[in-house]
Amino acid sequence: MTEQGNAGDGQRPGVGQEGTGSGPKPERHGWSWVLLLVTGLCGVGALAYLGVQEALRARLASDGMAAPTMKLERYEGGTLSLADLKGKVVMLDFWATWCPPCQAEMPSLVKLAKEYEGKGLVFVAASRDEMPDAPMFVQEFILSRMPELAPYVVYAPDEMAAAFQVTALPTLYFLDREGRVVDAQRGMLDEAALRRRIEQALGL
Repeated sequence: MTEQGNAGDGQRPGVGQEGTGSGPKPERHGWSWVLLLVTGLCGVGALAYLGVQEALRARLASDGMAAPTMKLERYEGGTLSLADLKGKVVMLDFWATWCPPCQAEMPSLVKLAKEYEGKGLVFVAASRDEMPDAPMFVQEFILSRMPELAPYVVYAPDEMAAAFQVTALPTLYFLDREGRVVDAQRGMLDEAALRRRIEQALGL
């Protein structure tokens, strides 16, 4: 509903109608009101952000879920099963060559994968490029942009994406040394945020 003022009263609706008393009105300090408004908006924005993050996390596979044991084809040949990686902390990234946020995030993922490999981290870059053309798209991406990504790439079938509730890219999971989900994120993270999550998953 829209508020309407009385016709002919000479005032805009809701402006200058603080009260009907005849005494002098208290003096207002404009900057104080602006500061209060900005502070309030920041607080509301922070709560909204946390609410969105919690909602996104709620739509992902829950902590404690055991990773499926299916065999995944590797870009460099052979197969890989997440079950084979028990004893390591797995950083599992669902991505695609056509996804701009995935492309922007990948250099940080590869850099940190190399940095923390000696501490027990394994990086698995699970491509969601559509089969049967995925190997061609991935090869083009690797050769033209990121040769160092090659050892980490596998092809994630629909069954695996469904198990991890992947409905948007990128989607990142961390699996503990027993192969159970301990953290998840939908959407791109910067390097600092990735580092915090890696160290938390590794218990550093």
